[in-house]
Amino acid sequence: MVEAVEKGLKKIGITVSKPVLAIICIIFGIIVIVAPALLSIVVGIFLIIQGILLLTEYMELQRQQPSQSRPA
Repeated sequence: MVEAVEKGLKKIGITVSKPVLAIICIIFGIIVIVAPALLSIVVGIFLIIQGILLLTEYMELQRQQPSQSRPA
């Protein structure tokens, strides 16, 4: 999971070291334990970010492939 997040962040020009990413995960974990009402917000933000990163990766792969004739 950490590698996937780092790969996605590098694609948009953001690099985060593993210790920094681990600290961020610990902080979010503590926030969720202390204030369970925020769980849906934290998970929602994570899913939106992950979705954006997946779409960005998909579009980048599409651009790198040579143009092929698509059936109409």
